[in-house]
Parts: sequence; structure tokens; C-alpha cells
Amino acid sequence: MRLEHKVALVTGASKGVGKGIALELAREGCHVAVNFHSDRAGAEATVAEIAAMGRNAIAVQGDVGYADQVDRMFAETMAAFGKLDILVNNAGVQTWKALLDLEEDEWDRVIRTNLKGCFLCTQRAARLMKDTGGRIVNIGSGCNKIAFPHLVDYTASKGGIEQFTKVSAVELGKFRITVNCVAPGAVEIERTKLEAGDYAGTWAGVTPLARVGVPLDVARAVVFFASEGGDFVTGQTLWVDGGLFTRPHWPYEI
Repeated sequence: MRLEHKVALVTGASKGVGKGIALELAREGCHVAVNFHSDRAGAEATVAEIAAMGRNAIAVQGDVGYADQVDRMFAETMAAFGKLDILVNNAGVQTWKALLDLEEDEWDRVIRTNLKGCFLCTQRAARLMKDTGGRIVNIGSGCNKIAFPHLVDYTASKGGIEQFTKVSAVELGKFRITVNCVAPGAVEIERTKLEAGDYAGTWAGVTPLARVGVPLDVARAVVFFASEGGDFVTGQTLWVDGGLFTRPHWPYEI
């Protein structure tokens, strides 16, 4: 186990990619604080699966976009485990709406959760890690580099996260804190299944590896950044997309 006795906090870990990350960190030896906003039942189910592996886990409620709730979340994590080695900024929301129709409160909610939440959690975690070192992994998206129509707020937030990752890596390197970004492509989870009648078939057809991703694909990349293998890697974005966003629109098929 590459992360035995480490303590991780994963935001947005009640379902989907966040749950997959929390479970894989636990398989590698981590004790895990499972953050959730509203899905307590999902978070407690994640905790139960981690406990069944013989690891310690707690569910910590909090909206990552609000400083007082973030402070409480970190306080509960420290009270339970006494330290923090790994932070995964996974919590995120999106609005499917055209730019000309997007409401200000919808923009604010996405930016507050995805980008401000990443800032608040990174800052609090780094303050705890500055004397001991640590690992911070931010979850980006294919829209870090590709424009996603009808997702202008989400795209803006994820693009911001990539640049935030780089600046954080530069500033926190002197504390032996690495900061990296994992950018998934099409990953089949509860939310994305609602986007199309055949989500897997829709995206597999345009992905060079001919399949969609699953949470475990993302989780394994997070474990790499959090483990010894990522000791000398910081400020980087790793695309976990089966080649999807490497492939340009190409009118000639071979």
C-alpha cells in the first residue's frame, strides 16, 4: 500500500468521481475524511465502504464555497485524525445553459463552488501542511483547454483551476507541498448518464481508446500524485481522457 497511514480529505466524495477517489485512496492505505454538501446518505455509504477495508473514515458536511463551512470541515478532520497529508479538491457543480441565458446567481454558484472552493480548501490545507509537507490534487476537466458550449461558467471555473494549480505549486513548493491537476475526459457517473440516452456509446465513438472513463481511472491518477511516485512532480495537469482532448476535429478518417 503506497499511502499507508496517510490522511486524506476528499471534497464532494458522496458519489461519482469523488467517491471513486476516496475509495482508491483507502485501498492504498489512507484514512479518509469524506466531504459532502447535501448527500449525507451517500457520504455515509462511502464511509462504510472505507471502514470495511479496515481504514478509518468520517463524513464531514460543508459547502466548500463558504469559508466558515470549510473551516469547520478542516477542524473536524483534524479532530478525528490529528493531521492532513492529502487534499483532493473534487467538489464541483455546473449549469447547462447558453451564455446569453445564464443567470448571475447561476454563474456565482458555479464559480463559488468550483474555483473559490478550490482556493479556500487549498489555503486551509497548506496552512496545516506547511511544516510537514503534503499533496494537493485538484480535479480539472477537458474544458481546461477546450471550449464547452452551454457550460461557460463551468469552463471558466475549470480553466481557472488549472492556472490556480500552477501558482499554488510555485508558492507552496518551499514547504514541500506539491499541487497538481487531474483533468478527466468523458467519465460515466450518475450525473453524466443523464446527458445522453447512451452516454458511453456517444463518447466512446470519439475517444481514441474507444471507451469512456470510470471513476477508478481518475482515482488512480490521483493516487500517483499523492504517492512516492509523484515526489518530484508539481504544477502539472494530467489528462485522463483516453486521448479524447488530444484528438483535433479532423475531416479525414483513416
